[in-house]
Amino acid sequence: MTNPDTRGLWVRLFLPFAAGYFLSYLYRTANAVIGPVLARELNLGDNALGLLTSTYFLAFGAAQLPLGMLLDRFGPRRVEAGLLLLAASGAAVFALSDTLGGLATGRALIGLGVSACLMASFKAFSQWFPPERQASLTGWIMASGGLGALAASKPLELALGFASWREIALGLAVTTLLVAGLLWFFVPDKANEQKGAGFAEQLAGVKTIFSSRHFWRYAPMGFWFTGGFMAVQGLWASRWMSVLEGMDGAAIAARLTWISGAMLAGFLFMGFFATKLVHRGIKLEKVYLGAMIMAISLLALISSLPTFAGNLLWPILGICFSLSNVSYSLVAQAFPAALSGRANTALNLLVFAGAFGLQWGIGGLVGALQANGWAVEASFRAAFFLLLGGQFLALGWMFLPARQR
Repeated sequence: MTNPDTRGLWVRLFLPFAAGYFLSYLYRTANAVIGPVLARELNLGDNALGLLTSTYFLAFGAAQLPLGMLLDRFGPRRVEAGLLLLAASGAAVFALSDTLGGLATGRALIGLGVSACLMASFKAFSQWFPPERQASLTGWIMASGGLGALAASKPLELALGFASWREIALGLAVTTLLVAGLLWFFVPDKANEQKGAGFAEQLAGVKTIFSSRHFWRYAPMGFWFTGGFMAVQGLWASRWMSVLEGMDGAAIAARLTWISGAMLAGFLFMGFFATKLVHRGIKLEKVYLGAMIMAISLLALISSLPTFAGNLLWPILGICFSLSNVSYSLVAQAFPAALSGRANTALNLLVFAGAFGLQWGIGGLVGALQANGWAVEASFRAAFFLLLGGQFLALGWMFLPARQR
């Protein structure tokens, strides 16, 4: 176990965490398919479905800072395995509920339970592997999440043809328990990792991160770019395609599938080539900045010319989003390994704040503008241009000298 590059250790570390993140993404996106079935069976309106879906994200986001302290104190194996027990219980509660309150409680438990799936893998990789391998490992673990998103689309729809949503939820609960056991019994601990830091020391580490110029160089990018794309992809992309491009449901679903496939391709690219790029002297920050400049250019084109090459531009935007996740390894590598869990969860907090705030903010702005006489098409364009403005500011912030920031 002294050589972290051995194939056996890689398998023991990667596969259990990949299984956990696969489940996390599947849980995150499953309501897009199950939601209409729930609405018909339990007579839930759009507002109720929105509340039900948001409880996952609220619990997930609220857990990030405490999660970072737990990961740095108790290690990724124990924390993720324990939290997945909550996710399994949440899936069971969801499966057995007949009321909105019960369903929302189940979703919140699931969100809390899978909140460590990505961050725990980052922590484990930072313990066992050198910095130049972090981006590749990030790409591989994100690819497992991309597979989870694909599983939550057409395969889940097919599964509903021969099993009820309750049976599927119970099956996911059992699967989650199995993955928790895999993590607990299969993943090794880092023997020389420092343990037992007190609560005050943990908080001091959080303060160190939030007072770091390096962290705040990337934080606005996480909010406006990564969080912004999550907000658009999760809700407003399909509405934009319907309103401004006149696409029907089948065409929108096909394009969203292409976007998800493009994201998976981007994750796999990082998995295969990130370490090779580093060895060839290509800095990953340049790859990251190049992808973000491409992303803002694509969103500007989409916002200005909605019907221009949408089948091409949206998937390329998905690839750029997948490369935005390099920022996690770029942030964490500036801190000691003992702080890496808190560094990643601090950035993740900003990302989810962007996803929540921008998703709600776009909807609020569109509604307010229409209430003041704006056409729906003009309202959506204004909201997207506002998102672009925030992204321009975040990108400019990155290029400022450290003293000015």
